[in-house]
Amino acid sequence: MKEILECILKSLVENADAISINQVEKDKLTVFEVKVATNDMGRVIGKDGKIAKAIRNILKAIGAREHKKVTVEFID
Repeated sequence: MKEILECILKSLVENADAISINQVEKDKLTVFEVKVATNDMGRVIGKDGKIAKAIRNILKAIGAREHKKVTVEFID
């Protein structure tokens, strides 16, 4: 899942080297903490958060297939 998230993010941002993804396991929940360059944060979140919501939906669908709960947090 982390590789898929990284691939999605690299296609959105200009500075792909600044992408940092930290995977945290909490009980039955997997949290991906995403950090990108400050000037790329707008691209990742999108207008009204639509792109961020789409990214979360994709990972939730992949997690559901594996019977896991997944969420994505975007950190400044």
